[in-house]
Amino acid sequence: MNEVMKTIKERRSCRNFKSDMLPDEVIRQICEAGSYAPTGMNRQSPIIIAVKDQALRDQISAMNANIMGKENFDPFYHAPVILIVLADKNIPTHVYDGSLVMQNLMLAAQSLNIGSIWIHRAKEEFDSDQGKAILKELGIEGDYEGIGHCAIGYAASEANPPAPRKENYIYIK
Repeated sequence: MNEVMKTIKERRSCRNFKSDMLPDEVIRQICEAGSYAPTGMNRQSPIIIAVKDQALRDQISAMNANIMGKENFDPFYHAPVILIVLADKNIPTHVYDGSLVMQNLMLAAQSLNIGSIWIHRAKEEFDSDQGKAILKELGIEGDYEGIGHCAIGYAASEANPPAPRKENYIYIK
C-alpha cells in the first residue's frame, strides 16, 4: 500500500494528548500541508492560526466549552497546540476550502506521528465579540468564518483500530 493510502487509513481522532509542546518545525510542516489544500478557483480563502500560547489556548478552550454548555471541561483534550482554520466569508466556497485545509492538517499530523482531532464550534467562537477581539489582537483583519480547530500533539495512548466501513458506502456503475 502506498504511503498516502496508509496515512489515510491509519488516521484516527486523538482524545488523549501528552502535555509536551511540539517543535516549531513540526507545527510549520503541518500548517504548510494545510496551505496546499485545494480551494475553489485557487482563491485560498482559508487562514490557519497556530496557537501555542497557553493563556490564549485556554481562553479559546473556555469559549468552546461555554458554547457546549460545559464548565471545567477542555474540548481540546489537553492538546498543547490548536490550529484554528478560518475562511473568508466572501468566497462562495469558503466552508469547503476550510474543510479541505482541516483534512490536510490531520493527514499531515498523522504522517509525522502526531495525534490530531477536529473540534467544532469555531464558527460560533469567531462570530462572537470575544472571538473578533482575539483576531483583532492578533492583527488579523477580514471577514472570516471559523471552520474548525485541529488540536494536535503527541498521543498519550494508542489509537483505536478503524471501525468497519458501512455497507453501500461506495457505488460504482
